[in-house]
Amino acid sequence: MTVIDANGLILGRLSSVVAKRLLNGETIDIINAEKAVISGSRANIFADYEHSVERGRPEYGPYFPKRPDKIMKRTVRGMLPYKRQSGRKALSNLKVYVGVPAEFQGKKTETVEDASMERLSSRKYVRLGDVSKKLGANF
Repeated sequence: MTVIDANGLILGRLSSVVAKRLLNGETIDIINAEKAVISGSRANIFADYEHSVERGRPEYGPYFPKRPDKIMKRTVRGMLPYKRQSGRKALSNLKVYVGVPAEFQGKKTETVEDASMERLSSRKYVRLGDVSKKLGANF
């Protein structure tokens, strides 16, 4: 089992790395999902996520999550062939948490250098927790 701390990691880059590793059969737990970052201007990011949540109808969907842990899992799901058996099995090996659960207190976490926010040339970004609060999530 691999524990990854999402604090200061870019959401999309982290998700692609995690998706590849899940398809290879790893079991991954991501902690501090609310501290992951999304690069881009604040207004554009909020508008994109609000559009995703508001489309469709409540009876029929599509449903888009509001909590940061669910948004991160949905992002990883989008990078997997989740309608096939291999993708469903890979997605079942992923667990995402808001904050640090008691079972991971003091455990060594792995860093994903490819997803570090240090690679952002501009300092325009929004934390996933801020997006979730804007969408109306309580976590």
